[in-house]
Amino acid sequence: MARFRGTVSYNGTPFAGWQVQPGQLTIQGLLESALNTILGDCSRVTGSGRTDAGVHAVGQVFAFDGESRLAAADLQRAINANTPNEVFVRDLHETHADFHPIRDAISKQYRYVINHGSAIDVFSQDLCWHIYQPLNLSAMQQAAEFLKGTHDFASFEAAGSDRKTSIRSISQLELIESCENDVNMISIYVRADGFLYNMVRNIVGTLVEVGKGKREPSWVVDVQKKCDRQCAGPTAPPVGLCLMDVQYES
Repeated sequence: MARFRGTVSYNGTPFAGWQVQPGQLTIQGLLESALNTILGDCSRVTGSGRTDAGVHAVGQVFAFDGESRLAAADLQRAINANTPNEVFVRDLHETHADFHPIRDAISKQYRYVINHGSAIDVFSQDLCWHIYQPLNLSAMQQAAEFLKGTHDFASFEAAGSDRKTSIRSISQLELIESCENDVNMISIYVRADGFLYNMVRNIVGTLVEVGKGKREPSWVVDVQKKCDRQCAGPTAPPVGLCLMDVQYES
């Protein structure tokens, strides 16, 4: 029995998220179905995190145990042949027996994309949140600076989460604006040593309140200190969120 580690990209629009759910089409379910077709039997596929319905991934890491006569590269091709075009395994290789995609991760990076203003990018509507008014990027960048570093992010955690601590360290919170064909986009990159449930979407929703001029940038400091989800901004929709990569020790 060997342990395999892989990286999968997916457009999450048609799926009910990562985790297997009865009667629902999920990424984990599709991978397990493909592996059972190819190998006859394999262990449960474990991902580095459970993305919600409609959330995308460029670099979701997963692992499973199985016996295969195929080389890892051939097994990778076989998985891709047995999954829909919205799902693509980018790499696959054997790894050490105790590798765990969640436990061994040292950081993750997410990207959230906002299309703001009246012009719509018709080609990326399922990959971004469209806000019909222009946002103040400079104010949002000022607010983002207050959230970098190690803090208690309880104000940005969805209710019902089961975590030992809500303290996390954000090493990157970068907002980048682009404009093409009169379409204004803001890409928000967040890297941290771990994330609470809906943490990125709640941070984005809070920054948007600042971008709309409803709050001053320093407001986020009060939000963070109160450790109360009710004090933060709304939860941004899942459509703009994408898991970019997961980092591990060498």
